[in-house]
Amino acid sequence: MQLRFVGCGDAFGSGGRNNTCFHLTGERTNLLIDCGASSLPALKRLDIARNDIELILITHFHGDHFAGLPFFLLDAQFSRRCRPLVIAGPLGIETKLPELMEALFENSSKTKQKFELSLVTLAPEQTASFGAVSVTPYPVVHGESGGPFLGYRIEAEGRVIAYSADTEWTETLIPLGHRADLFIAEAYTYEKAVKNHLSLAALGAHLSEIQPKRLVLTHMSDDMLSRLPTLTYTAAHDGMSIEL
Repeated sequence: MQLRFVGCGDAFGSGGRNNTCFHLTGERTNLLIDCGASSLPALKRLDIARNDIELILITHFHGDHFAGLPFFLLDAQFSRRCRPLVIAGPLGIETKLPELMEALFENSSKTKQKFELSLVTLAPEQTASFGAVSVTPYPVVHGESGGPFLGYRIEAEGRVIAYSADTEWTETLIPLGHRADLFIAEAYTYEKAVKNHLSLAALGAHLSEIQPKRLVLTHMSDDMLSRLPTLTYTAAHDGMSIEL
């Protein structure tokens, strides 16, 4: 299996990085984790076949994780996609997506797609299966607006990929990431406490409990990016690929 960081930036594009979007593929797996506003051009730049993507998992409804969907869906329509697509996310996705479509492209939510589109609500700590992929959402803490907020533990083809999403430290990150083959964790700041976000210091204090087999940091602010040469952990960059 392979995970590719289509975008690993924060909401402000710190370091010129694209908004959050990860592409996970295997023999029977082809999915996106989040689809931030800049995702479509980033996918095209990496020559990723969008029409082969079967599942999109959304962690929450902030634009840097969610606002790429209208562009993705319109591109699918105009490229004559025919295979089904499932978009799964927190409670509210069935209303939030049409509202976003209308805000960006009037009447677009009323256009019938040439392909089957399914919207699925994911409930915290209840595993959902999508073909060869099993997804267990965990509630995380990221403020009052734009939620509910979910991190994901994904099991596919004998591998476990965990993603913290945007969150301050919360105990649910321990079962979410426990001994995952790959744990993708927000490290918004180095040690400064920022409400609703995770610092590397806070994460590091609990890594002995999480025990991930591999850790990659994402969603980094300028504070973190300025420290990349001195980090002892792997930091993501746009286009980076990881073999699992």
